[in-house]
Amino acid sequence: MNFLELAEFWHWWIAAVVFMIIEVFLPGAIFIWLGIAAGVVGLILLIFPETVWEIQFLVWSVLSVGAVVGWRFYLRRHPTETDLPTLNRRGEQYVGRHFTLEEAVVNGQGKIRVDDSTWKIEGPEDLPVGSKVQVIAVEGTVLKVESA
Repeated sequence: MNFLELAEFWHWWIAAVVFMIIEVFLPGAIFIWLGIAAGVVGLILLIFPETVWEIQFLVWSVLSVGAVVGWRFYLRRHPTETDLPTLNRRGEQYVGRHFTLEEAVVNGQGKIRVDDSTWKIEGPEDLPVGSKVQVIAVEGTVLKVESA
């Protein structure tokens, strides 16, 4: 056995490091799993150096897909807790708040002013300008309100 035959597992470990470096620049929890799978294949090749390249790629493919799917499944069952759950859902931040009508509610539709923007609203009844309303839900970009 010469050095080149012994060093074949290093290819997979180099690939693992490259995938992990890519993960640093393109985060998304995909490349990290490809890198881990490559590292495992390198370890398998270290233990069983006679493994042919077809089997190596098959094992790497199965481990990669299994790890990515397993991670997604785990995240779906154990979502990340946050202290700002409505950070990127602006409309949901207004649920429960009270506002003054900027435009009368006619046929169940009107507008309110929220900070520096105007939002369309829908309510169960017609209300005059200046009425107080409370946001009870969000449907797309329309706030559902009721009289406060």
